[in-house]
Amino acid sequence: MSSIARIRAAEVRLAGHVRRTPMLRSPDLDALAGRTVWVKAECLQHTGSFKFRGGWAAVSALKDALGVIAYSSGNHAQGVALAARHHGVPAVIVMPRDAPGLKIDNTRALGAEVVLYDRAGGERREDVGEAVAAARGLTLIKPYDNDEVIAGQGTCGLEIAEQVEGVEAADVLVCCGGGGLSSGIALALADQAPGLRVRPVEPAGFDDMARSLAAGARVGNNAASGSLCDAILTQIPGEMTFPILSSLAGPGLVVTDEECCRAMVLAFLRLKIVLEPGGAAALAAALFHGDQIDGDAVIAVATGGNVDPALFARVLADFQP
Repeated sequence: MSSIARIRAAEVRLAGHVRRTPMLRSPDLDALAGRTVWVKAECLQHTGSFKFRGGWAAVSALKDALGVIAYSSGNHAQGVALAARHHGVPAVIVMPRDAPGLKIDNTRALGAEVVLYDRAGGERREDVGEAVAAARGLTLIKPYDNDEVIAGQGTCGLEIAEQVEGVEAADVLVCCGGGGLSSGIALALADQAPGLRVRPVEPAGFDDMARSLAAGARVGNNAASGSLCDAILTQIPGEMTFPILSSLAGPGLVVTDEECCRAMVLAFLRLKIVLEPGGAAALAAALFHGDQIDGDAVIAVATGGNVDPALFARVLADFQP
């Protein structure tokens, strides 16, 4: 099955279950960025992030599974947990102990069993997940290196192409961890709107995708934690996603935690949406790194809004728009 055919097949399975999230604009954000800024509000997706698309696509494609297991800092966890619950499939989610408490609590509330691991201490989620999967006979749904997950995330790209019809050329900024959303959107846009170019956005110090694209080979990060953008902290680009982005994406962009916090405040004040730090990275790049962006318009995907209330309150109090 070709990539676009798989995305279209996922679109059919997601119909009636996934939200078609809105494309938002604000004159104030346009003025700040010096160009038209379109914001794809995936923070309004079920479970508060785009991850529900890939979770549903993957779970709905399974046949006779005893159960599923996934590893995630929280957003993929919730997407898979909700999809599994709707399909009557048991779910086990491997999460870092330092993940936001809200994400851990929400994942359990969706009916999944949560297994915690020590990310800060060097324990690898892949090792934990694969061991549990083998012991229990569970099907592992990786957060980005999975054909169906990438296809599910690609449905977001199909919507973008339709919602900005008439925009012939623009950078599409996507918050990037392992690259599942970025690569899915890139595949969809290459078929439906080839003038729209994906640009992955990562936090400073964890810009493995940007550095890998520049080097032409996968390179990793030295640290596993240390940024507010927990949702998009990965060790190294995905084996499946990196070749896609190498072929279809433009150069990566890098933002600071402070810029992400400022973008969170602006999204709340101007667009009336709540973003987590990692979910605001693309908007931060659109607003504060315009000198690295081409064209009169830019599209930023606001990927998630699962922020702890206490952190969100501190961000609103401490950071000026």
